[in-house]
Amino acid sequence: MKPIFVRNITNQGRLVRGLGAVGLFVGAWFACGVSIWLGMVLVASGGFVLFEALRGWCALRACGIKTKL
Repeated sequence: MKPIFVRNITNQGRLVRGLGAVGLFVGAWFACGVSIWLGMVLVASGGFVLFEALRGWCALRACGIKTKL
C-alpha cells in the first residue's frame, strides 16, 4: 500500500495549482459581497488547492484520473 499524500505532480502542476488557489481566494473576496456562504466555499476550495500545490499532490491523480499537468 502506498503512503498517503505522495508527490504525484511536477513543479509545473504545482505552479498551476498555486495560481488556481490565488484565483479562488480573489474570487472569494469578491463573492463575500454577494453571499457569505459562497465566499466560504471558495475559501475552503482555495485552501485545498493551495494544500495540493504546497504538498505536490493531486487528489484526482491519487484516485487514478489522468490530468494534463
